[in-house]
Amino acid sequence: MWTPDRRTFVAAAAAFTTAAYFSRAYAQAPGGPFSLAPLPYANNALEPHIDARTMEIHHDRHHAAYVTNLNAALKDHGQVASMPLEQMLAKLSELPEAIRTAVRNNGGGHANHTMFWQIMGPGGGAPQGELQSAIDRDFGGLAKLQEQFNTAGGRVFGSGWVFVTVAPDGKLALTTKPNQDTPLMESGRVLFGNDVWEHAYYLTYQNRRADYLKAWWNVVNWQKVGERYAAAKAGKLTI
Repeated sequence: MWTPDRRTFVAAAAAFTTAAYFSRAYAQAPGGPFSLAPLPYANNALEPHIDARTMEIHHDRHHAAYVTNLNAALKDHGQVASMPLEQMLAKLSELPEAIRTAVRNNGGGHANHTMFWQIMGPGGGAPQGELQSAIDRDFGGLAKLQEQFNTAGGRVFGSGWVFVTVAPDGKLALTTKPNQDTPLMESGRVLFGNDVWEHAYYLTYQNRRADYLKAWWNVVNWQKVGERYAAAKAGKLTI
């Protein structure tokens, strides 16, 4: 029976690691105009509120699939593919019928998740400055916003999202959307939102969506939300 020596084993291990790396890189290659950005923090950075395995599956599989499917749908539609994602979603009704549903589902999923990863992070913090004033004005304070937001998120039937939208004048409002729909489809702008698809929370919370919604506030990155608020008022917020 042949037994590899240490040098052979190390060489084989290195080759395997290299192959695995390039296989992963190839699998994540955009193959089109859109690509999957890495998480801005480690998979376990949001624990114990969102577990590392959920983050890995959610980002590396679910979000990656939306990007792959969106690029595939746009492969033969160069004019549509050249559009910024927020414009593409705002003009869904004008897109070729053959790709409209795919763009709605996968373009919406890409936009929603890109926003989602950005507005979370370890440390949390609290709303400050103009953002805090807007929350006080439009919701009666953070506690009331959280109560209304959690109630709305709990009422989403099946899969969907709960959002806080922001108007050009800075006014905030609460809305929910099914599946991967987004306020961008009505030319709105999302300040922040929470994913209430089961894949976002089921490993830790199972069917206890209310517990997930409550815990999620611990990982909201209020500094990032504040930056999005300022960008919205300046007319620069995209997705």
